[in-house]
Amino acid sequence: MNPVYSVIIPCYNEEAVIDESYKRLSRVMKDMAESYELVFVNDGSKDKTEEKLNAIQSQDKNVKVVHFARNGGHQIAVSAGIDYATGDALVIIDADLQDPPEIIPEMAAKWKEGYDVVYGKRKSRKGESFFKKFTAKTYYKVLQSLAGDIFPRDTGDFRLVDKRVADVIRNMPEHARYLRGMFAWAGFKQCPVEFERQERFAGETHYPLKKMIKLAMDGIISFSDKPLMLPLFLGIFFLLTAGIAFIASLIAMLFGVYTTPFVWLAELIIFIGGLILLSMGIQSRYMARIYEEVKFRPLYVVRETRGFEEDTK
Repeated sequence: MNPVYSVIIPCYNEEAVIDESYKRLSRVMKDMAESYELVFVNDGSKDKTEEKLNAIQSQDKNVKVVHFARNGGHQIAVSAGIDYATGDALVIIDADLQDPPEIIPEMAAKWKEGYDVVYGKRKSRKGESFFKKFTAKTYYKVLQSLAGDIFPRDTGDFRLVDKRVADVIRNMPEHARYLRGMFAWAGFKQCPVEFERQERFAGETHYPLKKMIKLAMDGIISFSDKPLMLPLFLGIFFLLTAGIAFIASLIAMLFGVYTTPFVWLAELIIFIGGLILLSMGIQSRYMARIYEEVKFRPLYVVRETRGFEEDTK
C-alpha cells in the first residue's frame, strides 16, 4: 500500500546536517500518525553523505535512498525524488533545515482542506545577507513582470503537492528545470503557509551566486519569451535616436554650427555593435536551451537505490 506522504529531500555534501535532518523529519512525520516515506536523493555527494544515508536506511524502513552516478543539480535531484515518490501527497524540503519540518503538519491540514499545492512563503530570511535578500526580491519582481503574475513572491521549493500535480510535473520533459515555476504553471488550487526561514543548521550553502544566477536565468527563459522582444525595442529606440540626431545635425548645419563627423560615427558604430552583441547574446541563450532539449538525454543517472521494492546496487 502506498504511503500517505512522501517527503523528498535532495542532498549534496550534507554530512554535517543529515542526521539532524532525519531526526526532525522522522519526529514530525511520526507525530502526524499517518504512513510516510522519506526519499533522500544523494546528488553525487563527495563527502560522507552516502554512508550516512545508507546507515539511516538500514535502520529505518520508512527511509528510501536514491544515489546519483553524477551530480545533476538541486532541481534535477528534486525531480528524481518526485519520480520515485509514491505518496498521495509529496513534500519537498531541503536537508539544511532552513525550511523547518515542523511546518509540514500545517501544510498537510491545508491539503486535507482541498488545496492541491501548499507552498511555504517566507516571512523573514534569517542568516542571509542584505545583498541576497535584495536580489531575491528584485528577481521575483522582474520575473512577475516578464512571465505574468503567476509566481508567488518569497517562495522556494519547500511545498506540499498532491499526487495529481506531481503527475503533471513528471510529464513535463524539459531539462532546464525551474520547479517552483512549473508548479505555478500547472495551476490547480494553491495556497501559502507562512513561516520564518532559519539559518542553516550546519555546513555551507550549496547555492552560491553563480548557481543562483543560473537558476534565475532558467526561470526567466523557461517561462517568458519577452526577452526576445528586447532587441526589437532597442533597435527601434536606436533608429529613432539616429533619426533625431540626423535631423539635429541638419539643423546645426543650416545655422552654421560645425561638428566633427568622425566622433559621431565612432559612437554610432559602438552603439550598433553593442546592440548586435546584445541581440546575439539573448538569442544564444534560447538556442542553447533548444540544444539541451534536442539531445534527449535522461534527466539524471541513478547508480544505486535502497529501500525500494526493486533496489539496484
